[in-house]
Amino acid sequence: MNAHSGPGLYPSTQPVTAEDEAYRHIHAAIRLGRYRQGERLVPDVIAGEIGTSRMPVREAFRRLATEGLVTIRPNRGVTVSGMNMDDVQEIFEMRAVLEGLAVRLAMPRITPAAIAQLEAMLDSLDDRDGVQPDWTAAHRAFHETLCAFSGRPRLLRQIASLHSLVESPMRLWVLADRPTTARAHHQELLDALRGGDAARCETIVRDHVLVTVPDVVKYLQAGA
Repeated sequence: MNAHSGPGLYPSTQPVTAEDEAYRHIHAAIRLGRYRQGERLVPDVIAGEIGTSRMPVREAFRRLATEGLVTIRPNRGVTVSGMNMDDVQEIFEMRAVLEGLAVRLAMPRITPAAIAQLEAMLDSLDDRDGVQPDWTAAHRAFHETLCAFSGRPRLLRQIASLHSLVESPMRLWVLADRPTTARAHHQELLDALRGGDAARCETIVRDHVLVTVPDVVKYLQAGA
């Protein structure tokens, strides 16, 4: 099992309805920073971009609003939701708990082949020659691939939703201060996975998710 087989960054199936297509188009644009915090989203414009009518776009807005990515205000339209520093802190705290749980549940499925897959993803993240130009997406894919071994689709959906909420600010931080290596930050986790200690793996993942929060918050506050 991997992240590509479940909900998350890389859905395994193509959109089957106009609403799905609109949802994924807007979702990706927010994650990638094309639609910015506070920006008003105009249904006619988005419909024109993807070649559909306004109705699927409006339905997509409702789905995105339930996930916290957009805000719908009567008679004032739809805007990309904003987050303050407390929001960012809370989302990372939730991610830490849920990803730790996912990794603990994943341990019976962590085989040598799974570890080799994760190691290859880290090697790709560490390639400074541009093999992974989108570091943020690749780093998220590593986390979702690991969590997907838990075999808990509802848990994975919650984790993916939290990733999406902070992906845009994470991108800004990474562009300003991209980590020099992924291997150094994840080696302890790989060693724990090999050792099969579920409790230790859970603790390491929680700590890993939380360790970057002060730097991210500091960067966002400086740019506010």
